[in-house]
Amino acid sequence: MSSFVYILTNQHHTTIYIGVTRNIEKRIAAHKAGIGSQFTKKYKLHKLVYYEQFHSMDVAIMREKQLKAGSRKKKLTLIETNNPNWKELYSCSELILLPHCEERSDEAN
Repeated sequence: MSSFVYILTNQHHTTIYIGVTRNIEKRIAAHKAGIGSQFTKKYKLHKLVYYEQFHSMDVAIMREKQLKAGSRKKKLTLIETNNPNWKELYSCSELILLPHCEERSDEAN
């Protein structure tokens, strides 16, 4: 079963949230409905701007921790390298694929 690390932001891209899930469509829909987490609800983080897919939840969690430990600048560079216009990647219950988002089984980079 696939696992995902994802990044959400708000309308003005001032706050970001990094999460991990096995079912990205369901999780993003929950965030958009205001039931994903208190943090995303409080700061209105409903816009999916980046994600990575993995074969293993353990590797996805390692990658999530790695991203959270990085600087804001590194996080913004990651988003802007893969999604320069900060396009919404989840629309109408459909995930929009990013070019880099082939399923990964290796260790988190």
